[in-house]
Amino acid sequence: MMDRTKVLIRAAAIYGVVGAFLGSHMAGSGAYAFRDVHAHVLVVGWLSLFAFAIFYRVFKIPKNSKLAMIHVWTAILGSFGLTVGMWLYYTKPISGIDTINLIFFIVGGSLLLICFIVFFIMTWVQGRYITEGEK
Repeated sequence: MMDRTKVLIRAAAIYGVVGAFLGSHMAGSGAYAFRDVHAHVLVVGWLSLFAFAIFYRVFKIPKNSKLAMIHVWTAILGSFGLTVGMWLYYTKPISGIDTINLIFFIVGGSLLLICFIVFFIMTWVQGRYITEGEK
């Protein structure tokens, strides 16, 4: 069985390093072409995945929850697709593949939207596990 917290924390750590690197590059070079990508890497990648990891650590959502499995994988794939798609779309590192860049961007963003919708649904379906705990 997958350790959701560990998978999400490790993915968040990767995004944190990439986001910090992009920020350092922009500050050092004085060029801000990666501004939007940098912001999305840190907010969607680092912050959201980290918050989801803490959610699974704090609240004991059953290990066999299909909603949780869908949520984790759409979060990871959506974050990757959106940020890489955004980078491809705005920087156009390879000419002639604009349609592929756009599709990557849209599919990643759509997966991320699904991730947040599944998370919303899960907070209601698995609501009995979401408590303040013992005092």
